[in-house]
Amino acid sequence: MSTLADLNDHLFAQLNRLSQDNMTSEQIEEEVSRTAAIVSVANQVTHNADLQLKAAKLYAEHGRGVLDMLPQIGKPKE
Repeated sequence: MSTLADLNDHLFAQLNRLSQDNMTSEQIEEEVSRTAAIVSVANQVTHNADLQLKAAKLYAEHGRGVLDMLPQIGKPKE
């Protein structure tokens, strides 16, 4: 299972790859392209985590009454 901590590790690993001094121009271009893809996915993951946190806060503040409006936390997946 991947976690936000794993995502953080991947981001720092990519940062380390980008800062290598011995890369050719082609390798730099490849790593920059890879970085753009990683950042795009990371943004979606963190956006999703933020939505989950907001749903949990809403539930914590308002109780079970909001569960019908939050089906992913209110009902098991079928």
